[in-house]
Amino acid sequence: MLAGKGRPILPWMALGLTLVAVVFLGYVLVTRMNAINEQIGAMRVQVSDLDQKTAAARSTADAARRKAEEAEELSRVAAEGRTKAEAERDVFEERALSAEDSATDARIKAQRAQAELDKIRRERDEEMSRLQRALNRIASTRRTKSGLLMSLGSDTINFDFDKAELRPEERELLSRIAGILLTSSGYRVQVFGHTDDIGTDQYNQTLSERRAVAVRDYLVKAGIDPAIISTKGFGKSNPLVKGTSEADRAKNRRVEIGIIDTVITYQGPVDADSAQ
Repeated sequence: MLAGKGRPILPWMALGLTLVAVVFLGYVLVTRMNAINEQIGAMRVQVSDLDQKTAAARSTADAARRKAEEAEELSRVAAEGRTKAEAERDVFEERALSAEDSATDARIKAQRAQAELDKIRRERDEEMSRLQRALNRIASTRRTKSGLLMSLGSDTINFDFDKAELRPEERELLSRIAGILLTSSGYRVQVFGHTDDIGTDQYNQTLSERRAVAVRDYLVKAGIDPAIISTKGFGKSNPLVKGTSEADRAKNRRVEIGIIDTVITYQGPVDADSAQ
């Protein structure tokens, strides 16, 4: 088929169609490339988001791991503290039991000691009572807080005026006293000398001491250990009676013998003043 000056139309149509096809294909290709680029961009955004989420997850995981490590360390410290506390509790309980045992032992020992002391007191009380009964057969003897006090007045030892010498009958009496004392032990002896009211204080003091020494010396001669005997003079300061007759003065010229228990400890001074 011909057109114009008789040139054929078909080749030009084919070329046009080809160009149209090429343009169409280029359009399609460009469209698809744009779509692919859009998809790639979207995927990049997704990848970026995923990276961010991954980083956040990693940060969260790291924080969780650190917290887990801290918790584990706290748990370890707590376990060590618990173990130490349990060990200290065991030591405390052991010490408490030991202290309780010690207290029990101390209580038992104290009870035994008290029982032993009570036994000794009973024995000493019985011994002092025995000595009192025996000495009372010789002269008036009474119990004191520390032992016994034996009064040798004018009816037993009758010193002459201004004298400190013992008569034979008085030596015999002291021998009997020494014989009784020698049957016992656990005591010491105090000899107290007294005078009447005639004379100066100083003179009577010296005289009372001489009379006490005279009795002490004879008791030693009769067998009493001198280490357990002491003497003290009171002069005229402690009369037995207050009168001034010859009979009253004879009673005041006397000697007293204190038998002091040394097994049991007593409080306060022990002398004729406290004994009376």
